[in-house]
Amino acid sequence: MSSRLKQILQIAATYIGTVVGAGFATGREIVEFFTRYGSAGFVGILISGFLFIVIGTKLMIMAKRLGATSFDEMNQYLFGAVASRIVNVLMLIMLFGVTGVMLSGAGALFWEQLHLPYQMGILLTLLVTYFVMKKGIDGILWTNSLIVPIMIFFSIVLSVSMFDLSSGRQLFVERDFVGDWRWIVSPFAYAAFNLTLAQAVLVPLSREAKDESVIKWGGFLGGLGLTFILINSQYVLYSVPRVMSYEIPIAEIVGSLGVVVHYIFVFVIYGEIFSTLIGNIFGLAGALQRNVRLSNQVILIALMTGSYLLSQVGYSELLHYLYPVFGLIAIIFLGVVSAKKLT
Repeated sequence: MSSRLKQILQIAATYIGTVVGAGFATGREIVEFFTRYGSAGFVGILISGFLFIVIGTKLMIMAKRLGATSFDEMNQYLFGAVASRIVNVLMLIMLFGVTGVMLSGAGALFWEQLHLPYQMGILLTLLVTYFVMKKGIDGILWTNSLIVPIMIFFSIVLSVSMFDLSSGRQLFVERDFVGDWRWIVSPFAYAAFNLTLAQAVLVPLSREAKDESVIKWGGFLGGLGLTFILINSQYVLYSVPRVMSYEIPIAEIVGSLGVVVHYIFVFVIYGEIFSTLIGNIFGLAGALQRNVRLSNQVILIALMTGSYLLSQVGYSELLHYLYPVFGLIAIIFLGVVSAKKLT
């Protein structure tokens, strides 16, 4: 494999791994944004996929041309010196909050699915995170290059396993497209939220590319991969009766497919949690290093300690209040990036 192709695939995998998180793996996120709107959810996913390809790629190209090293530099360019401070603070809070939630999710996964101690899941995850983060962006590239192909494989396995069950259900139902306008807004909100958080990794990632064509192909394949996984997941969840009533809808499907698939499922969820966790910590460390006079090692240990403490408390209530505010900022962010001309 040529170094150019390898770099394109690494960018694509890291893009996918950064956007995909625990909510994605459990299916809850997809249900909330797409499946609840029935067959209109498929069109919604295509809209989100288009935004992931176009806006995600544009964001990386913009970052490369600016020479930006972290999301706070990018936000200063997009929003100006004053407004960017507010946006950056919100992003830091959200990234830190989601990091605590991901870590807590790793502990819960060990406890609920593997019947191992909750603290073991958290501490083991922190240990692996430390060694990956020591390698910087190279560690993140390598991790996602391993995790993302498994995600895609599992996505295919699930959709194939549900083929017989869903074959009797129409993939286009006219009434799903009328009466509830939210199915049109939802894909924009989903893409905006994920792209805003993903810039913590996408901005520094752009610096690793040899040239803009590598970014364009990496962004295209990454966005296409996200669309593929989303379509597969929607296809599976669309086939589940009363899907809205389940907290972890994918688990309802996996439970009937045997022990082997169950353990693959556990590994995939852990991989998706871990890829989001390291992406968030990387973004936080990069932003803090520019603003505080501490070494990267001290910042990393401080972030991991803070995340550990946060994972003990839980963060659901704070996130409950922050998500609507952050969702609004995310829509504004999407609009600003879309309107900004490449220079």
